[in-house]
Amino acid sequence: MTTTDAAAQITDLLRPDLRGRSAYGAPQLDVPVQLNTNENSYPVPQLVVAAMIEAITKTAPDLNRYPDREFTALRTDLAGYLTRSSGLPIEPAQIWAGNGSNEVLLHVVQAFAGPGRSLMAFTPSYSMYPNYALSTGTTWIDGFRGVGETDTRRYDLAPEMAAAQVAEHRPDVVAIASPNNPTGTAVGLDVIEAVYEAAPRAIVVVDEAYAEFARTGTPSALTLLSGRPRLVVSRTMSKAFALAGGRLGYLAADPALVDALRLVRMPYHLSTQSQAVARAALAHADLLLAEVEAIKAQRDRIVTEVTALGLTAVPSDANFVLVGGFSDAAASWQALLDAGVLVRDVGLPGHLRVTAGTPAETTAFLEALRAHLAPGRQER
Repeated sequence: MTTTDAAAQITDLLRPDLRGRSAYGAPQLDVPVQLNTNENSYPVPQLVVAAMIEAITKTAPDLNRYPDREFTALRTDLAGYLTRSSGLPIEPAQIWAGNGSNEVLLHVVQAFAGPGRSLMAFTPSYSMYPNYALSTGTTWIDGFRGVGETDTRRYDLAPEMAAAQVAEHRPDVVAIASPNNPTGTAVGLDVIEAVYEAAPRAIVVVDEAYAEFARTGTPSALTLLSGRPRLVVSRTMSKAFALAGGRLGYLAADPALVDALRLVRMPYHLSTQSQAVARAALAHADLLLAEVEAIKAQRDRIVTEVTALGLTAVPSDANFVLVGGFSDAAASWQALLDAGVLVRDVGLPGHLRVTAGTPAETTAFLEALRAHLAPGRQER
């Protein structure tokens, strides 16, 4: 059988709803400046590396045994971190964790959505949300954003708008990213409250993957957890904790909701090494989070300088900026790549998303952009 014949046979056997689709994934290219996946550009400090190595070394002799299925110590550490950072009493029984927030959010969809049920989000938003629906046989409902005509307000979400949409569609799970990806905009607590009240049988998930980068005064949905058993607030250690390769995401919710997630998790889903690395990172949270303010400064620098170049920038509460005003975003993406700078084409006409990196990386991006927009090549 030829390769072509084998591919045709596999395609014929594939689920019909998966045929012709492409797998999720951002380009992984070997270029000097990689600003396309919202990673933390700062490496893990050597002190933390040493602590991680020590933690893994201590656990290595016991790798013949399965890991702690309940990840008890890790849940305690995560609850402690949220309590310290938010000032709210978060208990270990409220915590669930997985291999990145993607797995954690998938657990929620597996438990509360599925065939005959629906998942709704307000797009543009995180592009994995429709994939959660696809992989679980859940009906996808594409909500919309937009309260203004300018780039800086075009993707906002108002409480009345959000509530009306969930009341109309009656989804089983609602996902709200705050700060939103790819726009970087945080959602007001009034939006979350309105959605929760308008969907009395829905699980409402607030995806706070970028919460540590929010501007001063931006509240967390953690403040809304008390008395709302259907509310979920998810976080990740991939971004602010510089642990994208460690794959550790988590959520806080009512203990009864957390208990329901045990029904869909794979056995021993968090490896002993993952738990050890995450706990070592949490023990050095202050050191790992020390670069957050530096990243926020570069984010705000991008907003200021691209605006001065005649483009638009959505004010961001994340570690990235959505830049608009390109006449041909794909061509601009390629021009930046040719200059050694990789950013993200998120599929929004006229827009590119750029991660806030180190000062040197930000400078490289701005210089490449300035050269691309030189006289005779202006986008606007």
